[in-house]
Amino acid sequence: MMGGQSSSTQTQQSQTTPWTAAQPMLQGILSQLNTGLGNTGLTSAETGALNTLQSNAALGNPYAGQIGGYAQSLFGGGGANAQAGNVRDNLTTLRSQITPYANGSMIGNNPALAAQLAQIQADVGNSVNSQFAAAGRDLSGANQMAYGRGVAAAEAPVIAAQYNQDVNNQINAANALYNGGNTTANTLSGMQQNYLANQGQGVTAAQSALDAQNYGANATLAEEAQRRGIPVQALSLLAQIGVPIGQLGQQSNGTSNTTQEMSGADQFAKLAGGIGSILKFTPSDMRLKEDVAPVGQLFDGTPVYGYRYKGAPAYHIGLMAQDVERSAPHAVIEINGYKAVDYRAATEASRKIGEVG
Repeated sequence: MMGGQSSSTQTQQSQTTPWTAAQPMLQGILSQLNTGLGNTGLTSAETGALNTLQSNAALGNPYAGQIGGYAQSLFGGGGANAQAGNVRDNLTTLRSQITPYANGSMIGNNPALAAQLAQIQADVGNSVNSQFAAAGRDLSGANQMAYGRGVAAAEAPVIAAQYNQDVNNQINAANALYNGGNTTANTLSGMQQNYLANQGQGVTAAQSALDAQNYGANATLAEEAQRRGIPVQALSLLAQIGVPIGQLGQQSNGTSNTTQEMSGADQFAKLAGGIGSILKFTPSDMRLKEDVAPVGQLFDGTPVYGYRYKGAPAYHIGLMAQDVERSAPHAVIEINGYKAVDYRAATEASRKIGEVG
């Protein structure tokens, strides 16, 4: 029997361009992106607004001087002790006027009392002496005794009453001095506390004064940040679309035993998925917005706001990514440091509640 051996080698070389069917759509999208790249700079309205901010910043805070003066006044106590001298003078005057009464030196020295006692003596003398003269016994020992008893009896109640009044005046004067001293001390202490409190407020006011002095520089920095940030933000949004598209297409060239092909429909589906994964998210970070005001809420309680994107005149109604992140974190992604929202995913719970209702 005769034997033999045969072998064959098959070499297949292919070049694939799997995105050929998608090229027209890709080119259309990229041409629009190229057009957008020329429009990422500042608009005339944005430039005008930023120039106005820059001019205002150059003028500085018009109230910086007043704020600084206010802070200096507070550091000096704010005039809290301005009347301390008058308060002390009032106490000195009170002491000088009532000390004689308070120390007892006025007891028995009332000028009115001396006159009253002299009048009593005269009245008693006239009464007693006239009686003894009628009897022919004036200037007798009995006359003098009767006169003395009559004066003593008449003066005793007056002297006792005046003494009691003088002692009562002494007690009242002592109390007045005590209260006056306490009132003065409390008043001066309160003034000092106000003085210290004003100095404490001066620390806060000093910071406000520094902020006022730095107002122009800070405002200029903020304005320049806007001037740089607006074009960068626009470029970033375009890059989020363009870069993934640029990475979709590829060509392969080589020798292989198998070839795997993808239909045009599959190509378009994958392409749409790649773009859609980015385009379905809307920038919704509160840091990108201004003139924010609440206008309502979804069925699930998520707040809805009215707002403008910073540097843009158009007014929008929508959600804040920070709110959505708390209730539906899967509906939020971060693009270039800012949060974006998939509105369909963010409102899914609310739609279900609305359907049930």
